[in-house]
Amino acid sequence: MVDDRKHEPTRAPVVTPGYPASRRDLLRLGVGAAVAGGAALTGCSGPRPAASATAAGTSRRPGSTPTPTAATASVTPLPPLVPWQAVAGEVHPEVKRLATRVLQTIGSWEAARGGSVAAAEARLRAQHLTTAPNLPGALAAAARPLLGPQDAAVTAVVDAQSGGIVATSASVLVVLEQHRRRADGGIASSGSTVDVRLVRGSAGWRVTSLRPAHPGPAAAGPLTAAATRLLASARVRLPVAGRADVAAGLVHDSVCRALLSLSRSYLLDVSVVRSGHPTYVFGTTRPSDHPQGRAVDLWALDDRRVVEPQHRAFVGTAMRAALATGAYQVGGPVDLDSGGLAYFSDQTHQDHLHLGFRT
Repeated sequence: MVDDRKHEPTRAPVVTPGYPASRRDLLRLGVGAAVAGGAALTGCSGPRPAASATAAGTSRRPGSTPTPTAATASVTPLPPLVPWQAVAGEVHPEVKRLATRVLQTIGSWEAARGGSVAAAEARLRAQHLTTAPNLPGALAAAARPLLGPQDAAVTAVVDAQSGGIVATSASVLVVLEQHRRRADGGIASSGSTVDVRLVRGSAGWRVTSLRPAHPGPAAAGPLTAAATRLLASARVRLPVAGRADVAAGLVHDSVCRALLSLSRSYLLDVSVVRSGHPTYVFGTTRPSDHPQGRAVDLWALDDRRVVEPQHRAFVGTAMRAALATGAYQVGGPVDLDSGGLAYFSDQTHQDHLHLGFRT
């Protein structure tokens, strides 16, 4: 039996998005999900040019074919780029602030060829986000899922969750949505989860590596009934990588059923399911339940962020409800059994609820 109290490390601070619109708001604006860890899905289109022969921007001579007189493609504006900001309850907010800034610097640009590795490396150097001579290029190359040929892109941070923190190293699991300008003026949207690794030296924290999620392809055969219902649920908001995990058939039914059960009482925001999470509990050689498809993390319930201290009583009630779904351990910002085996808390779990399952 694996004891996640020992497996889950103390987590770095969580940073809250200063993003002007939530993920749900962006989807309402017509920017649909597309990519998980580089695996493309179909994004929503922006408005298209009128097809009528008498549409604005065309001229007609008697007996002739209409010819364009001006660009007719509609351009959908990209959302603004706004850095994340820490909220009350964060532990070591400087760690998450740096992790998210590096990813947004790589994944956001406003010029032709700005999505190249070389351009991303130049942006990192210009922002002085790393001091090691070869590191900017290595980080940009590792983040290729966030790069591309488009001439403009904006990367938004949906959630930044601590993957673990010890004295001189840390992991931050960053859930991203990216919106890119298409050639027709519309917006293609994508998403991923990136495990950002940092170390602390005499000059403070610095990012040393980026590990994007790789959920894998969709399952060839039919999914289980629980997985199918989970993917269709409007009350469980799965990140792009987490949705791909479920669609690949890599998440145990115990997790799917628990989320469905809990969603009857709460609107759930999931941060990490399987991919994008460290293989081992941070700072140890003990396997984590997440890569085995036997755990899930929640960063908000009923639009209340777990990290915020004013929600402690509400979160405690939700932790009890989570245990009742069949989880063998529930971690969060409060330890409900004071050292028992059912619940646990540490600085790692101040920003989310962890639900672990044996099978």
